[in-house]
Amino acid sequence: MSKTTRATQVLSQAGIAFTVHTYDYDPNAERVGLQAAEALGEQPHRVLKTLMAEVDGKAVCVVVPSDREVSMKKLANAFGGKSANMMKPAHAERLTGYHVGGISPFGQKKLVPTAIEETALTEAQVYINGGQRGLQVRLDPKDALKTLKAAAAPLIA
Repeated sequence: MSKTTRATQVLSQAGIAFTVHTYDYDPNAERVGLQAAEALGEQPHRVLKTLMAEVDGKAVCVVVPSDREVSMKKLANAFGGKSANMMKPAHAERLTGYHVGGISPFGQKKLVPTAIEETALTEAQVYINGGQRGLQVRLDPKDALKTLKAAAAPLIA
């Protein structure tokens, strides 16, 4: 497994301090984020999942704790929209250039508005997908917010 991806290159170029962590990705896991947390020996609320969605038909990226679900109403509100829905996996892969299970908010092919669950910013360090299945980057969530030019918002149900 390569530890250099578009995501890690973006973080390096931005001068962000991060560490790379690998684990055995289980493609059959019911919830990939929770499987990653368990494999890393980390609490699930510190391992953030990257989800691609649409608000009023426009693509957005959301980053939330792996043990929580996104509220579609809060998601729409975060982007000033009326309705939200999850993006189909094939569309998410085409848009980001990453495979489902390895989608990172960093280094996506097409930049889209991004929001991070505000409670994640209370953690000193979080894990976010590094652009490959079985690869996570550990960093300060405030650095992720700054690098992604993301909004912090209440997103979870």
